[in-house]
Amino acid sequence: MSSMNQIEEEIISDFELFDSWEEKYHYIIELGQKLAPLDEKYKLDEYKIKGCQSSVWLNGEERDGKIYFSADSDSTFVKGEIALLMMVLSGQTPEAILDAKLEFIDALGLRQHIAVTRANGLAAMIKQMKTYALAFSSASK
Repeated sequence: MSSMNQIEEEIISDFELFDSWEEKYHYIIELGQKLAPLDEKYKLDEYKIKGCQSSVWLNGEERDGKIYFSADSDSTFVKGEIALLMMVLSGQTPEAILDAKLEFIDALGLRQHIAVTRANGLAAMIKQMKTYALAFSSASK
């Protein structure tokens, strides 16, 4: 498994291939379209992320000391954002997720190019992923 820093660097270099923010935006949507479908049993309020303008459902499962996320959204762009977060955070240990700085987000200029409500939603998705990590970290002690 690649380290989080390696994965973030790969994402940054993928995005450097695009000349305009519009191309990056379309690429994020494509990433969301490639996301594995979320099991319907997770499309319940208890899995819904609060603070997102769109509906976003997130589940985290712990296997062999690592957390694996699955998610879906009714917004194609937001689905792409969660796909990016999952590329970096899924398959990592709870401690690594809690310590993650996710510097690729600013390196891509993502926060600067999305509406404030979307930026708040992005923060809410990150917070929820770290909440799962905290829960699994506490449970294993």
